[in-house]
Amino acid sequence: MNEVRLKSILDNDFYKITMQNAVVKLFPNEKVKYQFINRGKHHFPAGFANELRKSVNAMAELKLTKEEKEFLRVTCPYLDLPYLDFLAGYHYDPSEVKIVQTENELEVTVEGEWYRTILWEVPILALISELYYETNFLERESNEIVIQKTLEKADQLNELGVTFAEFGTRRRHSYQVQSLVVEALTHNNTGNFIGSSNVHFAMKYGVKPIGTHAHEWFMFHGAEYGFKMANALSLEHWVDVYRGDLGVALSDTYTTEVFFRQFDKKFAKLFDGVRHDSGDPIEFANKTIAHYELNGINPLFKYIIFSDGLNLEKVAEITKACKGRIGISFGIGTNLTNDVGLKPMNIVMKLIGAQSINGDWIPTVKLSDEHGKYTGDPKMIELAKEFLRINN
Repeated sequence: MNEVRLKSILDNDFYKITMQNAVVKLFPNEKVKYQFINRGKHHFPAGFANELRKSVNAMAELKLTKEEKEFLRVTCPYLDLPYLDFLAGYHYDPSEVKIVQTENELEVTVEGEWYRTILWEVPILALISELYYETNFLERESNEIVIQKTLEKADQLNELGVTFAEFGTRRRHSYQVQSLVVEALTHNNTGNFIGSSNVHFAMKYGVKPIGTHAHEWFMFHGAEYGFKMANALSLEHWVDVYRGDLGVALSDTYTTEVFFRQFDKKFAKLFDGVRHDSGDPIEFANKTIAHYELNGINPLFKYIIFSDGLNLEKVAEITKACKGRIGISFGIGTNLTNDVGLKPMNIVMKLIGAQSINGDWIPTVKLSDEHGKYTGDPKMIELAKEFLRINN
């Protein structure tokens, strides 16, 4: 069995870099906890935790190269130069990661300063996914088939006339498969493929790194400032750091309905668009269009990025419902990077707590538009629903 190792410190989703830049600037002293959630109830073979520990320990050797730093400086001018110097000196600290295996169950937690631990989530999920297939000796389809499938999907997306990005790092089959996919999309690009959420592959294949912020940005604000203030302060702080750049707002951390109550005319005008990540996409599009119209904004000057478990059928449906009404783009993940003849994993890692000034841990929650995606302490979920007047 091959040892699974990351090859670059930038083998991560771009929104981790953009959030880390903001956290270094605004929240340098806050401590947080993350926890692995095995949504798909996958069974892990004996010795899995040991293999994962080896891969995690090896990440301590990763370092930002001069070429990588220059790529970020030129490609992402909105990242602060002091932050790029910080990242050049950053090393993963494996002692922040706790890994325990009990029979077939796997527990992974990360704890430490937010500005340091924020980078762990995506690589850990990618390593778990790749190691799962390795340790179970599950054979995937050939490179030729992976490339052929990718090109067929690209052709169909081009026919629909939509732009799309590759968002598949966290549940990829392997580093090699993601590399094959991004390379194929880049070489076959007719202008519809606009980039990758993975910074390393964006640099490797000369495409744009894509991403803004994740649920954890809003979840942290909920724990730090209270649920009623979470959306507005999250957006306000984002604008303070990026001054109009990276203008796509994630809408479903505390349900879309609550988000639109707080996404007032100021934010609706400041942000270029919103990202859909749970619930019915067409219903969401209709709500978004209505919200812009209510605020006197032409929806055709704004856009929605759809990123929730997409396949080609879903993309076609959404395109048919939205074209000519609002700008649309798609972030396609697992369906691109783990369509290799094996069942993709259903795994996530979530922020579960933030430490208050007096040292107490405040649980974080996420109340997405699908109940199955609610995460957090059940009592805190009920409290958040009560505060935000969520009745379901």
